[in-house]
Amino acid sequence: MSSPFDAFYVGRAIAEAVYEQVERALTNSLSDLGRFDAEQRERLRQFTEDVLARAQRDAEAAKRSRTTTAIVPIGQPTDLQATIDELRAEVAQLRSELKRYRSSSQV
Repeated sequence: MSSPFDAFYVGRAIAEAVYEQVERALTNSLSDLGRFDAEQRERLRQFTEDVLARAQRDAEAAKRSRTTTAIVPIGQPTDLQATIDELRAEVAQLRSELKRYRSSSQV
């Protein structure tokens, strides 16, 4: 380094090398950030699909587990008030069973 021109070229080479290192580091960081963002979006999409599939399975299971019973037999005349009284009695029985179940599960 005997002349000022040599110092200039060395300084310029150092600046270019530093610029390339910064550019490479920034590019890698942005690439990593983009990859992280894409992974998080994919995880969120997968989570959403899992939740919706689980909800659909639960809804289908609930539909399958429902049972229907005929309240009024077809072709036989019935007393409407008697049917209402029977239904009220069943509801009262279910309420008492539910109350008994809740009290036993709290203990």
